[in-house]
Amino acid sequence: MARMILNETSYFGKGSIAEIVTEAKKRAFKKALVVTDKVLVKVGVTDKVTKLFDDAGLAYEVYDDVKENPAVSTVQNGVAAFKAAGADYIIAVGGGSPIDTAKAIAIIINNPEFADVVSLEGGAETKNKCVPIIAVPTTAGTAAEVTINYVITDEEKKRKFVCYDPHDIPIVSIIDSDMMASMPKTLAAATGMDALTHAIEGYITKGAWEMTDMFHLKAIEIIARSLRGAVNGDGDGQEGMALGQYIAGMGFSNVGLGIVHSMAHPLGALYDTPHGVANAILLPTIMEYNAESTGEKYREIAFAMGVNPCLAYNMSIEDVRVAAIDAVKQLASDVGIPAKLSDIGVKEEDLQFLAESAFADVCTGGNPKDTSVADILKLYKKIL
Repeated sequence: MARMILNETSYFGKGSIAEIVTEAKKRAFKKALVVTDKVLVKVGVTDKVTKLFDDAGLAYEVYDDVKENPAVSTVQNGVAAFKAAGADYIIAVGGGSPIDTAKAIAIIINNPEFADVVSLEGGAETKNKCVPIIAVPTTAGTAAEVTINYVITDEEKKRKFVCYDPHDIPIVSIIDSDMMASMPKTLAAATGMDALTHAIEGYITKGAWEMTDMFHLKAIEIIARSLRGAVNGDGDGQEGMALGQYIAGMGFSNVGLGIVHSMAHPLGALYDTPHGVANAILLPTIMEYNAESTGEKYREIAFAMGVNPCLAYNMSIEDVRVAAIDAVKQLASDVGIPAKLSDIGVKEEDLQFLAESAFADVCTGGNPKDTSVADILKLYKKIL
């Protein structure tokens, strides 16, 4: 049996942010808590939303204490801010961190028995749908606006934990590439490679099926042709990435991921590594590791990545797998992703802890090839 869960309403295209007022008014919301981060406030991105509310006379308060890899305390402080504001809905403005934080806050408000946050790990059996969320992504990568997933960091135990809950999905998402245009090159590259990882892992995960394959292959195609341009500020590339990352989210949210994400999560928890950078460094080597368990799927990945169809069609499966992996490596290199974990400060003495944490991650079960702590440790060492 397969299941598909998507958000109720999404708007796409430049200027679509204006629809946030329409949606807030027609739903008769009273006051928003705008969940964002201080950088987005400083550079004026959050203002693009709050000015619309000011002009329309809609009430809101801003909670901007979200940091990359948001912690349990970030969520708990956000719950307190929501209550203090007297809010009845949330507007999440940002990348994965603000949107993930908003999801956790919104779930806890309507399911207060999970106020410790850590009990939300995995598929917590919440009883009530979360407080309404309108999600406005400012990066083209996480697809948090369309997924049932969110990730929180337990700072005490130096680990990230993944939560998946159909009750947390935003009711409205606004995919406006103008809201993403201020991303620095490094962030555009990292979040874009995160989106590619979502698409590739979602395509080869154990739970993949025809409908999600359709989403993932199209997402790979769009990302492969758009990411280089987006990183260099090209408008068409940015528009393509806004769409491609969303389509990838439609797929992987419903079938899961694999050990690229399992191995990336503890890197973020221990070193505060940007999630997309960790994924991008890990992806080619993990693709090599998983290749024998993917049948003909790497041939389709090669096509979608732009490998010459005539060549790819006539290659042996071994050769086309290499071609697909090489295309991913080339894209990562072209957008400035480091090649090794040591380039981002990973230390050999931490690898055993990282491997154990990765093996325990909820994403591990979806990997197409069954794995072990020992296998994951070898992979970390190979990429170090």
